[in-house]
Amino acid sequence: MEILLAKTAGFCFGVDRAVKLTYQLLAQGRPVATLGPLIHNPQVVADLEAKGARTCEDVDDLPPGCEVVIRSHGVPEAVYKKISTRGLAYHDATCPFVAKIHKIAAEAGKKGAVLLVAGDKTHPEVAGIVGHTTGEVCVFANLSELQAWAAKNPRNQPVFVVAQTTFRVESWQECKSFLKKVCTNAAIFDTICNATWARQQEAEDLSQKCDLMVVIGGHHSSNTQKLLQVAAKHTRAVTVETANELDRNWFWGVETVGVTAGASTPSSIIEEVLNSMSEEIRDDMSFAEMLEASESKPLFAGKIVKAKVISVSPTECVVGIDGSKHTGLVKLSEMTNDPNAKMEDLVKVDDDLDLVVVKTNDQEGVDTLSRVRFESQKGMKDVSEAAENGNVMEGDVMEANKGGVVVTVKGVRVFVPRSQATMRRDEDYTKLVGQHVKLVITECAGRKIVGSINKVTAEENKAKREEFWKDVEVDKQYTGVVKSLTSYGAFVDIGGVDGLCHISELSWSNIKHPSEVVSVGDTIEVYVKSYDPENQKVSLGFKKEEDNPWEQLKGEYPMGSEFDAPVVSITKFGAFVRILPGVDGLVHISEISNERVNKVSDVLKVGDMVKVKLIDVDFDRKRISLSMKACLPEDGEMTAEDEAQVENDTEDSAE
Repeated sequence: MEILLAKTAGFCFGVDRAVKLTYQLLAQGRPVATLGPLIHNPQVVADLEAKGARTCEDVDDLPPGCEVVIRSHGVPEAVYKKISTRGLAYHDATCPFVAKIHKIAAEAGKKGAVLLVAGDKTHPEVAGIVGHTTGEVCVFANLSELQAWAAKNPRNQPVFVVAQTTFRVESWQECKSFLKKVCTNAAIFDTICNATWARQQEAEDLSQKCDLMVVIGGHHSSNTQKLLQVAAKHTRAVTVETANELDRNWFWGVETVGVTAGASTPSSIIEEVLNSMSEEIRDDMSFAEMLEASESKPLFAGKIVKAKVISVSPTECVVGIDGSKHTGLVKLSEMTNDPNAKMEDLVKVDDDLDLVVVKTNDQEGVDTLSRVRFESQKGMKDVSEAAENGNVMEGDVMEANKGGVVVTVKGVRVFVPRSQATMRRDEDYTKLVGQHVKLVITECAGRKIVGSINKVTAEENKAKREEFWKDVEVDKQYTGVVKSLTSYGAFVDIGGVDGLCHISELSWSNIKHPSEVVSVGDTIEVYVKSYDPENQKVSLGFKKEEDNPWEQLKGEYPMGSEFDAPVVSITKFGAFVRILPGVDGLVHISEISNERVNKVSDVLKVGDMVKVKLIDVDFDRKRISLSMKACLPEDGEMTAEDEAQVENDTEDSAE
């Protein structure tokens, strides 16, 4: 007789995580209590209780001071609040697939939609789902119950539809087809766990090749019973919780037997059942031989595998490994070297990935995998060849430290010393973080891989300099980047050549330091004022002629113009008044008032707004003469304000 073992048999990821977490807490001597049986497997639950775990059906039953484990089925939102009210610590082992349904249920409540749940209304997972919405809910177990709901409810109301993660796939497809016809505005979410899909599909295929199907799992396990139903459509099917329930009579006349197991069935029980079948039914085939015949090739650390993404969380993703019954876990740090990346932005469900096995766990069937290490292995060959041939490579600067920067090149971490990162010693090399750069590999010995960015930059700049000196001319404009600042100006990179923009060329106003106008890293438009090819020097201009305030003065302020302006400085011989930014005019002491002024500071102070008249301009020498007294009325002459006051007084007298 041939025995065929399903590759997907045994613990699913969510159950495995919950069981492993509980055993770890017990091993640490923690007072553990679970809300309901941790999984639908009496043997595992009994073993946990023997090790000290308490099984409580309600929050009120939890002993004081215990640490609560929320099982993979999940719980209603109200349970979290009740646990917090009692001040108990809890560990949430809700399956990621179930947690996703909780979010959908909550969203349905926010949008006022009816939540339709395909599942068993008495199952704890369904109770948890229902407890995360605030709106109307309908739980249906099959197509007929869904049709009954549709007949009594309006079809124009918003509807969200989800399925229990272990719902029967075939029944779910029937219900979806019906809803799409009668409820066109329904938002349908495929929430059956990928592991459930895979198990049921494999049970469907396997049962068509076998004379008998043995389904191992708890008699109260939903997914185990679904597997039994699927298998029973095509062949004789039986279910057992342990090897003790095997009946030798089942195997009379059977040539091929298929074996699968529910998601709550530990590998130890599967092995026990197979071992019992090996000893009692097939004395000529050992358990080891059967296992070797039925299982895929073993995994080992360092092996490259292909996998499909099953679920995604902010810190990790779960994958199904092709050709293996194992589940894989990829942490965010093993998915990318970018510390700011989010897992949701990197992968999505059903993505195919190439990964490297970091650690295997044959007992539980959950392996640790890495895409970072796969990319590193793949790129290492290219990096090694580039080191030998001097080829230029490209990469992303991921981090900076005291010694330099780390660049990821085809998944390989390359260290670039500070002296090799930038062209100038005073340049801030940490600003390279996040940039895409070119570099050469200068050393490649084992894990020590060193590169240089400025060697590539120097070569590129050499070519740019040759091009620059070939085409440069006075007044030619360039787009440049400010590289450094000094007290006398700014050095600007205009394409492999650094030109000096003197402080006097940065602004028409009098500035004390270039930082008042530009900063290192700014991209600015400049033009060539002069150049010296022999000494490789270039003088640049930044301020534009059209912004020249003296030109504005010439066009906008004709002689005799009167205007209000602030006093900006006081001298013994007068006061300087700001006409335009960068243009000050002098009000001589003799032009301040019709009366004699002995001391300017007795009449004016910095910041005063005064009315002045433009009486003389020497554009060549850039000197402006202003007068305050020219704006004053002559003796006996009334000002406009005086005339207005007289008119008001006359009107008041007439009244």
